[in-house]
Amino acid sequence: MARPRKFDEHQVLRSATETFWTSGFAGTSMDDLMRATGLGKGSLYGAFGDKQALFQRVLDGYCANVTAGLREHLSGPDSSAATRLRTLFSVMVAASAAPGPPRACLLAKSAAELAATNAEVAVRAQQTFTTFADLLRAEVESAQAAGDIPGDRDPRRTAHHLLAVLRGLEALAEAGMDESVLRDAADTALAAAGLHQP
Repeated sequence: MARPRKFDEHQVLRSATETFWTSGFAGTSMDDLMRATGLGKGSLYGAFGDKQALFQRVLDGYCANVTAGLREHLSGPDSSAATRLRTLFSVMVAASAAPGPPRACLLAKSAAELAATNAEVAVRAQQTFTTFADLLRAEVESAQAAGDIPGDRDPRRTAHHLLAVLRGLEALAEAGMDESVLRDAADTALAAAGLHQP
């Protein structure tokens, strides 16, 4: 009979996530993961597989969480869709401009490091960004139904533009650009979608 695990799997995954997020995949060793999680190499391998398998588990969990968060934020009646879109950009600008060292999204960071050489990471990134675009498109359509975005805007193309700007805001913040630059980019993207400040 297999011996029961004597560790909190969720806590181990949280610790591994922080380690990969801070140092990247290549910059994280099994020794780093052992220190962060408090587990021996045998326990880590036995529970999660090798470093690649553990990283994929971490990335899958992160993508699931951020997708669920975006879906929750963009849920609601058509009448408030415009407000939800404006708030999404405001929150992104505020978070990007918060004091302290900027921290890139784990998905974006992982895609930049690994997507060209790791098919699993590339597929997960594409799936997640496609879901983001679908959620934004649905929100644009909701705002159009409420009369807050002109009906002549193509919802799919508008969603792709908004997604590109959201990801670009993060890259600009990581480079240390001033908050005013982020705010200008956000406001211009919303205006291009037909959403002006109320």
